[in-house]
Amino acid sequence: MYGMARNIKSAEDNIVNSIIGEGSNFKGEFNINGLLRIDGHFQGTIETDGKVLIGQTGEAITDIKARMVVVGGTVRGNIFATERVIFLSTGVINGNIITPSLIMEEGVKFEGSCTINKRPDEMQ
Repeated sequence: MYGMARNIKSAEDNIVNSIIGEGSNFKGEFNINGLLRIDGHFQGTIETDGKVLIGQTGEAITDIKARMVVVGGTVRGNIFATERVIFLSTGVINGNIITPSLIMEEGVKFEGSCTINKRPDEMQ
């Protein structure tokens, strides 16, 4: 049963609930369920129990609280992820990271600090 629930959750992770397209500018507070993809310019805060994807053309001046964050563009701000942060080779990050798991491809530009903590379900 657990495996089936996990597969359903994985499928839901790939459904884009919201997108800030290339050439778009958005300022404000984003509270969503599911996946947010940023290919344009975003300034503000992001909070979701899902996934945030900053595309290669995306730029975010933000603090992000999410389950998973994938950065292929530019992020200036702090990232708090409850599951994982993935920096793609095209990523540029200026800020602090707190996450239980970090994956960083070769070529990433990162300035800040990183704290690897336990997942909430591992804490006692």
